[in-house]
Amino acid sequence: MTEPKIILDQDGIRRALTRIAFEIVEKNKGAEHLLLAGVKTRGIYLAQRIAAKLGEVEGKAPPVLELDVTPWRDDMPRTDAPLPDLDPRIAGATVIIVDDVLYTGRTVRAAIEAISHRGRAERIQLAVLVDRGHRELPLRPDYIGKNLPTARDERVFVRLTEVDGEDSVNIQARNP
Repeated sequence: MTEPKIILDQDGIRRALTRIAFEIVEKNKGAEHLLLAGVKTRGIYLAQRIAAKLGEVEGKAPPVLELDVTPWRDDMPRTDAPLPDLDPRIAGATVIIVDDVLYTGRTVRAAIEAISHRGRAERIQLAVLVDRGHRELPLRPDYIGKNLPTARDERVFVRLTEVDGEDSVNIQARNP
């Protein structure tokens, strides 16, 4: 692998999440009836940060749902693990799925199924820190922190303080 290139540093991530929060307020005419669903693992922390910013702007932070999409993945073997129960917060809410990187769209498809299993949302929107392209499904995010056109052989690494001890987005090409 080649040396990683920094795409976003701590300040860049903070600015991107602040911009996403303001776009959410604008598009939804406030933060009432919002529920942020962070895709495990890094999406949860991004959702918490966006919710905190929405709380600063609107006076009340929306709730954050931790979303494990593993049972709905189509690229992993199905397990017999129990599925989560209905969540009354979803009914009638605008659910914003939050994830770190949007690539093929398969994780987002699984997230939509996971939310639908737990309740009927009024509508579902998508916020991602990085959109790297190469979609395999007809999905488009509503809120994007950074558009990052990539080659398929490149890897995008999102590092967050809560998990990795630092905030950064890096891209790294694999050696031929």
